[in-house]
Amino acid sequence: MKNIPNISFKSIENKTDFDFLNLSKLFPRLDTIEDHNPTLPHRISFFALLIVTKGTGKHQIDLKEYDLIKGTVLKIAQGQVHAFQKNPTYEGFLIIFTNDFVMNYIPKSSINLISHLYNYHLTSPVTIDQKGNEEFIKQISSEIESRNTYAQSNIIAAYLNLYLLKLERIAHYRESKDLKPKKHDTFIEFKNLVESNYTTTRNVKDYADLMLISTKSLNQVVQEFTINTAKSFIDNYVILEAKRDLVSTSKSIKEIAFALGFDEVTNFTKFFKKHTMATPKEFKMEAK
Repeated sequence: MKNIPNISFKSIENKTDFDFLNLSKLFPRLDTIEDHNPTLPHRISFFALLIVTKGTGKHQIDLKEYDLIKGTVLKIAQGQVHAFQKNPTYEGFLIIFTNDFVMNYIPKSSINLISHLYNYHLTSPVTIDQKGNEEFIKQISSEIESRNTYAQSNIIAAYLNLYLLKLERIAHYRESKDLKPKKHDTFIEFKNLVESNYTTTRNVKDYADLMLISTKSLNQVVQEFTINTAKSFIDNYVILEAKRDLVSTSKSIKEIAFALGFDEVTNFTKFFKKHTMATPKEFKMEAK
């Protein structure tokens, strides 16, 4: 099995940090892309917004399939694995932008509010906002087509910033969460620690100790954001990374098990089957 490729930012117009692609022009050339197959899982090193303006379809993010309809915007964060459906049956636009673009042009105050950028666990990647999408597309299209390019990146970023903030507001309203900033910061600290240390420990107490809080307090915070325990969050993240490796690399199951911090392959197999109802081998075969 081929490894899942890591895809860096590329623009057909030699842009370095932002691109606005019409899917009617992108889809016909999917088969001509040489470094990866867009209809198979691939990990991106940039951010993407998939906006559907007509038709229906499906799109995969981190091995989960999402339905697309007119008015859908699908948010994909850097580092996530995604895949287009074969023979797409919808129209729309794909907006891609890099971390450098975010850091250089998006205000820090906004970055802290937009969970999609770095904390995509907090909200669903799917938002429905047909009117907002149409307004954003009109604004960006007009600016890109403008002959006067003075401060163009700043203006595009301003439109993007406002659009992302509106999407975040819709997501938070839908989730009906009224969470205190301190709890939010605690959850983000925990999430970041898990992403950095999941190969060395899956013990909730270890993370609570690193954060200088009790396991009870940590569980309460995590449950408020995810409806799951801290242990479930850790295990789910390990499973996600395991699935990514199983479908995206040519590593053996033994190599994956050791890379994830398991001392024995049998322990990894039991852990994986407990959470997925399938062995790693079965999952890998089904993913082919």
